[in-house]
Amino acid sequence: MIDGTVYYVGDSAGWNGGNVDYHMWASTKTFHVGDTIVFQYNQQLHSVVRVNLSDFRLCNAFDPIDSYSTGNDTITINGPGHFYFICGFQGHCQAGQKVDIRVPKG
Repeated sequence: MIDGTVYYVGDSAGWNGGNVDYHMWASTKTFHVGDTIVFQYNQQLHSVVRVNLSDFRLCNAFDPIDSYSTGNDTITINGPGHFYFICGFQGHCQAGQKVDIRVPKG
């Protein structure tokens, strides 16, 4: 088992939309296989939906790879690649509540 770093999406602001630039947040991190990504949010107002690149660009939450809605979701990165997440609530992704977690090979 690989022990990685734990990242809280949006840091102290969490996964709550608002004034968080999730693209900027992710761009300041170097993610690795074994890292844990934590989404903390009010589950009555937000959700986490893992999608493919096309759905990420279109903010389409209707064909998810995975969906999360506990308000404290923990996802362990188990391989390299891009992991695309959006908020499944209408209009939130379009307002910027989306993040691309890029995990390089090696």
